[in-house]
Amino acid sequence: MSKRIAAALLDFMLLIVIITGAATLFANISGYEANLVALENREKHFETEYGIVFRITTEQYDALTEEQRQNYDAAFEALKADEEYSRIWYKQFNLILLITTFSILLGILVVDFVFPLFLKEGQTVGKKVFGLALVQTDSVSVTKLQLFLRAILGKFTIETMIPVYIFIMIYFNAASITHLAVLTALLISQIISIAISKTNAAIHDLMAGTVVVDMPSQHIFQSKEDLLEHTKKIHAEQANRSDYK
Repeated sequence: MSKRIAAALLDFMLLIVIITGAATLFANISGYEANLVALENREKHFETEYGIVFRITTEQYDALTEEQRQNYDAAFEALKADEEYSRIWYKQFNLILLITTFSILLGILVVDFVFPLFLKEGQTVGKKVFGLALVQTDSVSVTKLQLFLRAILGKFTIETMIPVYIFIMIYFNAASITHLAVLTALLISQIISIAISKTNAAIHDLMAGTVVVDMPSQHIFQSKEDLLEHTKKIHAEQANRSDYK
């Protein structure tokens, strides 16, 4: 387990580097910064018109006089009613979703699918460094389909993007109790999966039918046929020893 944790940390650091680079690239291509400036300029327009500052804390708002609060609320309502601001805001929201989604998708594809294809035996960079491998539950080499399902359906879709989308909703004050319940249920499910499964498998491994093993001490079969031949050989040896006795 300690080797798995160390490998996961190394892979996570590599993942963050790739995601950051991809997000920077996608932001430049999509015009994210220009749209952000346009959003801020629209806010400044109403701040100047009403003589207020939108970005204040709850404590700062409570410290305002009744007249200042009314002025602030009027400015906020005017901002929300402004069609140009709404258009820019929704564009910014969608850009954040798209940039986040494709950056994380690219990162997970590289770390958990592309690298294992080249390194063999389902090894990520972290697993390679710490002598771990990824196999099917019967010790047969993992297939490309399993790697893809593990990376995209398990790690990307369920374990990463569901929490990320919920955090984005929280950031934009659009989250509900349902979102928090889903996030909590997912976290509890992951903990239970790792704690009670015989192989301490996370959700993505359960979905793909894979398990992380210590490579030096593990006999990895290249196919189901190899496993069958090995099983026959073991049974034959056991039978010979039994006959001899």
